[in-house]
Amino acid sequence: MYVAIAGNIGSGKTTLTEILTKRYGARAYYEESDNPYIGDFYNNMSRWAFQLQIAFLGSRIEQTVEMLSSNDENIFQDRTIYEDAHIFASNLHEMGLMTSRDFATYMRVFDITTNLIPKPDVLIYLRASIPTLVEQIKRRGRDYEMNIDEDYLSRLNDKYEHWINNVYQGRVLIIDKDTEDFVMDSRVVDSICERLEAIVAEKK
Repeated sequence: MYVAIAGNIGSGKTTLTEILTKRYGARAYYEESDNPYIGDFYNNMSRWAFQLQIAFLGSRIEQTVEMLSSNDENIFQDRTIYEDAHIFASNLHEMGLMTSRDFATYMRVFDITTNLIPKPDVLIYLRASIPTLVEQIKRRGRDYEMNIDEDYLSRLNDKYEHWINNVYQGRVLIIDKDTEDFVMDSRVVDSICERLEAIVAEKK
């Protein structure tokens, strides 16, 4: 079972990955959090947007190669290569922070890569409102995230909704992070697992 967990900044992807990995005795593949360009990016987005996204894409490709070469029965992935392109790079391009030439180069590499790798068996999408995202970002206290603009988060949320509803082709389990607190309520985790297993069983 290959499950990927998608969602906006601060939606709880890493936490849910940890919970489900423990529940299933699975292996986790986490999003890179020490991208060498990330601090520069939040200080000057237009200068560092392309470098940031290419670094994330390269990390995701390396991670995917490692995943495909493993013999793990169950895998949970924190964020996907699809989000890197359809959410973050696309948003930066639309905001005028990544040039059309850079975006075209990025998407060429992305398209080549995604034609060579399998989609997740299930994509878990963590839907969360802006207040929920802001609260969780502040709670985890990463310095480079403290000045993230709420309008930027809102644009990302809009991109996520469009991607899930109109672009992504695969099985999706949507979790409403505003109402389904999988950190504080173990019954929510039980419910997520039941829904996940039902989707996987349908595929078989």
